[in-house]
Order: sequence, then structure tokens, then C-alpha cells
Amino acid sequence: MPDWCSIDLPDAWPDRLRLRTPRGLWRFARGVLGRDRHRVQIPEGLPGGDELPKYLLQEFHNLPNGNYSKRFTRGYITGFDRVMLGRMRRARQRIAEALGGCRAVLDVGSAGGRTAEMLRRAGVPEVWGLDASPYLLQHAAREFPGVRFVQGVAEQTGFPDQRFDGVAACFLLHEIPPRHIDRCLREFHRILQPGGLLAICEPSALQLQQPVRRLLRRGGIGALYFRWLARFVHEPFLDAWHRSNAGAMLAAAGFELIADEQDLPVRHLLARKC
Repeated sequence: MPDWCSIDLPDAWPDRLRLRTPRGLWRFARGVLGRDRHRVQIPEGLPGGDELPKYLLQEFHNLPNGNYSKRFTRGYITGFDRVMLGRMRRARQRIAEALGGCRAVLDVGSAGGRTAEMLRRAGVPEVWGLDASPYLLQHAAREFPGVRFVQGVAEQTGFPDQRFDGVAACFLLHEIPPRHIDRCLREFHRILQPGGLLAICEPSALQLQQPVRRLLRRGGIGALYFRWLARFVHEPFLDAWHRSNAGAMLAAAGFELIADEQDLPVRHLLARKC
């Protein structure tokens, strides 16, 4: 397991942008505000770079080069919570409450490590965070040294059978193609002990599917903001996730659905390994 805090990661092309020049600023603005999407360019020598699934090599969240640069992954970690108006802290707290009685928990798609850290603070003795991006892992490891961070993908974590009694997945599954979600859920089932818990937090479909008047009555101007945000941010598999039957997918993977609650802007699911 690399020492993510000290490993020297190669610069990606966004790290070399000179944002004080018109050309560099224009390229950045076109990526963030425009609709042009490009395949992620993995710099030579990046750990695990040649093993990434193709679906990850997209510019998610309007980020230049997606989750693969030093500069913009740092901005994403801090900016995400801000654009979500503080709702993600509540969502993570709910995951921590659901899994707080576990002995060992894997946070899949850990990104900046904030869900993993909240699990640790909730009293979970052993918390691991898993992500595909070395840049995100480095930021997370430097900020939260009490969590063990490893590189991997949700459909092939690399952990042995029944290694954990809890798995967390926060804003992860909607970024995965449907045919891969089934593999992810089966992998979660494999690494969980019998009776182990799976806590999932995903974007709610309410802000996209409900009429504007109903949204206003339910959530005020904030609900309209999250409707706009869901349409503005590039999420190539979001519609497919909203159309899927999460309960049926969980059952097919060997889980019992305990709770499925839709709110604005977050949906919470809790399942138990049968």
C-alpha cells in the first residue's frame, strides 16, 4: 500500500495550466462552463493508471480531466460541499449513524475521505477508504491520517471475503454504468460478513422528476437550485440510475432492503446482507 501522503504523483495536463494567461484561463473556463467533454488523459507513471475502467475516464462534474489532476481534485473536494449547501455533512452523518455500531467499515468511492473520517469519529474502530484516483487518495490521506486509504474500484475492491461488517457508498453508484452496478453490489456482498450493513447515499430523483410548483412547495428556492445543479453538472449515468430499481438490484445481489428514503437533494438506502 503506497504512502499516499508522501508519494510523488505526476502532474496531469490541468496542473500545468497557467491560469493567469488568457489561453490557460479560456481552456479552464471552457471545460467548467462549456459542454465539450474529452477523454481523461492519464499521465505516464500514475499508480494504477493502466487498470482504470473506461467509464472512469470521463470528465465528471465539469472538471478538466475529471478526477485526475492535483489542482482540480483539491478544488472539487472543498467545492462539492459548498455547492451542496451543507447537505452532504448531514448525509454523511446519517451514514455514520447507520454504521456506527460496526467493527470494520469500507468507504467505497471515498474521494476526499470525509465520509470515512465521519465513520471514524462515530466510533468505528477500523475504517478504510477506497478510491480509483491517486490524486483524491493523496488529498484524503493528508487530511485524515486516522483512515487507511487504498486504491481500487467498487467492482473489484481487492479485499478478502467477509472482511467488513459495514460498507458505505456515498454519491458513488450514480457515477457507474448500470451493467457495472450489479458487479459492484455483488462485490459488496462478497466482502461483507453475514448480516453486514450497506449504507448508500445518492442524488434524489425528486429535484428532476417533480413539477416546479411541487418542488417549490416542498423545498422552496433551494429545491429549484438543486434542480438546476443536477442538470448543469456532467453526470453521464445519472438518468440511468434514476430509472433503475435499486430494491430489485439489491435483492438480486443478496441484500435485504431495510430503508429507502427520498429527500431533497439526497436519497438514502440501507440494506443488510442476507
